[in-house]
Amino acid sequence: MDTLVERPTQLSSRQRKVKQKSELEEAFESANTAEEMLKAFKDMESAFDETELGLASLKLGLKLDQEGEDPERTLSFANRALKALDKDGKPSLSIAMTLQVMGSANYSLKRFNDSLGYLNRANRILGRLEEEGFSSEGVMPVLHAVQLELANVKMAMGRREEALGNLRKCLEIKEVTFEKDSRELGKANRDLAEAYVAVLNFKEALPYCMKALEIHKKQLGQNSVEVAHDRRLLGVIYTGLEEHEKALEQNELSQKVLKNWGLSSDLLRAKIDAANMQIALGKYDSAIDTLNGVVQQMDKDSETRAMVFISVAKALCHQEKFADTKRCLEIACVILGKKETTSPVEVAEAYSEISMQYETMNEFETAISLLKRTLALLEKLPQEQHSEGSVSARIGWLLLLTGKVPQAIPYLESAVERLKESFGPKHFGVGYIYNNLGAAYLELDRPQSAAQMFAVAKDIMDVSLGPHHADSIEACQNLSKAYGGMGSYALAIEFQQQVIDAWESHGSSADDELREAHRLLEQLKKKAHGASSNDLPVRALPLPHTSVSSRSSQPDVPVVRKLSSIN
Repeated sequence: MDTLVERPTQLSSRQRKVKQKSELEEAFESANTAEEMLKAFKDMESAFDETELGLASLKLGLKLDQEGEDPERTLSFANRALKALDKDGKPSLSIAMTLQVMGSANYSLKRFNDSLGYLNRANRILGRLEEEGFSSEGVMPVLHAVQLELANVKMAMGRREEALGNLRKCLEIKEVTFEKDSRELGKANRDLAEAYVAVLNFKEALPYCMKALEIHKKQLGQNSVEVAHDRRLLGVIYTGLEEHEKALEQNELSQKVLKNWGLSSDLLRAKIDAANMQIALGKYDSAIDTLNGVVQQMDKDSETRAMVFISVAKALCHQEKFADTKRCLEIACVILGKKETTSPVEVAEAYSEISMQYETMNEFETAISLLKRTLALLEKLPQEQHSEGSVSARIGWLLLLTGKVPQAIPYLESAVERLKESFGPKHFGVGYIYNNLGAAYLELDRPQSAAQMFAVAKDIMDVSLGPHHADSIEACQNLSKAYGGMGSYALAIEFQQQVIDAWESHGSSADDELREAHRLLEQLKKKAHGASSNDLPVRALPLPHTSVSSRSSQPDVPVVRKLSSIN
């Protein structure tokens, strides 16, 4: 009978281990949730060594990073993956993916420098793989993820101009990857437009927003939510370009779609945008009527209600109804004071806007106090370094304006460092701050320091605004003043002549400025043997107002206001 019974095959110890590993791998691969993957991975740890667990560690890290709930745990698995995979020094797609996960986890933990290091290495590896002929289908999705993460990290570090380069690369990758006029390309164009709006570069933002609108209209129709969002952003861009009629037109089209879709919160924000556009057009009563209708639909203590009162105050301020303006601003401040902990960025943005209105009413002490509250909120948020710089610059300028020169200097010095890191050393805003530092040093009888600051300011403004821009000319005038204060009359006269040449290019519209420049030149020549140059006015330039928020939905319109003498 034994010959008729099939005996079970006896597996060797090695075969049993192979089978066990195969079953454990299958269980891990079939897991769908992070919890299931973690359980399967734990079972694998007893049968596999660390090197064999490399790819499983990477897959688990990717899953945890996708869910985004536990970046520390994500990082621990990514570290294990990197140790297992990165042993021979050869570039591979799996190593690049692991580094991308590590960069993402460190970003979530606000370890921005660490994140940048991992992402830059991932980017270099992907570049080498492309050079070696690795399949673009494998490289492109990972490269897109790395570039997008680089943009996020650089935005958080305040290096916004650099981040724009990464976002442009993201768009280029999508243009290669997706079909022409696909919805993905529409969203990518709008994302890039929003990024340009965030740095107040409305001219560059416009074509990307128009492209997004064109794609979404073609793919989704005129009445889609995506088209409404595109139009709302287009309204913001036109506002930034001071084309307020076009802005209002886009806003009204957006509102119709949002109303049809029943998107009440988006609709209310669009109405607030519309009111601000009406204010820009001088339609103050219409704006107040719009806002009165909106405020009735708001929760009593909502941040949006505070923003409505700020906009009402702006309209009233333009009508010189200052008592009513202050009442509205006080209501807004009470609401915002309750939200400082939960919504610090939004509250900081609102305080900055309120301070501008007090500044308009010549209530400088109140404006400075509010800006200091803004700064206290922003200093706790490393990703808001650019906003911190802008607010410090405004505080410094207001302190100069009110004669508190020694107090102004630390704020201006802090501002220039932060804005250089955020926008680059040649950004026009950096030039304004250097000019104001020069004015401050000259007030403190430090003409050599003043001349250094004015020279840097002039160089930046000549590049960013052009040498014939009014503010560039004022920076040159200030440089002449500084050299005069040092007794370097040959240089003072040389720069004063540059001032004259620049005003002459403006024609008859600058006759008064040209006469004054000639008077100062003659004065310098007469006093070239040691006379005082204190009659020359030093100009402190207010930094153009910019939004302190990193969000791009409602940026402030940049305004270069009339120059104010600190003498």
